[in-house]
Amino acid sequence: MEWVRGDTIGCGSFGTVSLVVPKTGFSNSPLMAVKSCEVIDSVSLKNEKEVLDQIGSCPQIIRCLGDNHTVEKRGKLYNLLLEYADKGSLADQVKKSGGNLMESDVRRYARSILKGLRFVHSKGFVHCDIKLQNILLFGNGDVKIADFGLAKKNGEEGEEQRRMEIRGTPLNIAPESINENVYDSAVDIWALGCSIVEMFTGKPAWNFKPGTNPVALLIKIGASDELPGIPQELSEEGKDFLGKCFVKDPKRRWTAEMLLDHPFMASDDEEEEEESTSERCSFEEFSSSPRCPFEFPDWVSTQSTASSQSSYVPSFSSYISSPWDRISELACDEAANWSISESWITLR
Repeated sequence: MEWVRGDTIGCGSFGTVSLVVPKTGFSNSPLMAVKSCEVIDSVSLKNEKEVLDQIGSCPQIIRCLGDNHTVEKRGKLYNLLLEYADKGSLADQVKKSGGNLMESDVRRYARSILKGLRFVHSKGFVHCDIKLQNILLFGNGDVKIADFGLAKKNGEEGEEQRRMEIRGTPLNIAPESINENVYDSAVDIWALGCSIVEMFTGKPAWNFKPGTNPVALLIKIGASDELPGIPQELSEEGKDFLGKCFVKDPKRRWTAEMLLDHPFMASDDEEEEEESTSERCSFEEFSSSPRCPFEFPDWVSTQSTASSQSSYVPSFSSYISSPWDRISELACDEAANWSISESWITLR
């Protein structure tokens, strides 16, 4: 697709993120974002492209739509074309909410992140930089993991891995990464726990004031027995969930697959669906199949026989038989007599 660079919507150490504006004749093309940097500094972006290509498609992972090179005022640039998240990042959402999110929203976001991590880990990769800034939101409600520039193969041991390095954000880094320079799938779970604390409180999981020496923080994470603070306002299920994320020994830390089965991840959608179903139908034997082209909810009586006799208030539903009676009449051996119209009700 032919495109031109639009407004800049973000920038970082890797380069800049801009909107993609299709050229004339391509107005029906999907809106995209483009990450760009000078070719000489494109190691991170090229790694992101390679990892996304190998991982494949997943509803909770940002889609890569291609790459190319362009010559612009800044010189020769490497461009990575990605889905455009029209609602920004999860960090933006926390700020808009006044510094914290409701627990139901935290559960919903965490569930999507876990599904994405389960997919990434099943493909043999580690993200290495899970944080709110790298979780993107879409207008249709989708939540996707982005920024795979630091991602690596799980258990990969090369020259680069043998020398000491810091991958990701120090505030979200796992103890084994500091102590043993290990970056396996468990580090993403620790970082997820830190992100959940930040979602709920609007503050980092570690009490780290700006201007403080980051080395002191790394020593605290790696050498001490101290764990990130778990919000007291969180439900018991939420506290237990975070306890499974904040386990010093990565071999005992729960995996994404295990955490998705934790009670804290119980689907709100399923609960709402059950409540909605019980409100629509007062008989357990019936499904929520349409009863007529208009599906009037008043056609389902929620009053018991006793209550209707004691305090009867005429309503539209009082002129209609119960679902059980209607079905019983239709199920008789005799053919229905449609010529009788006294009991018919004119709808329009």
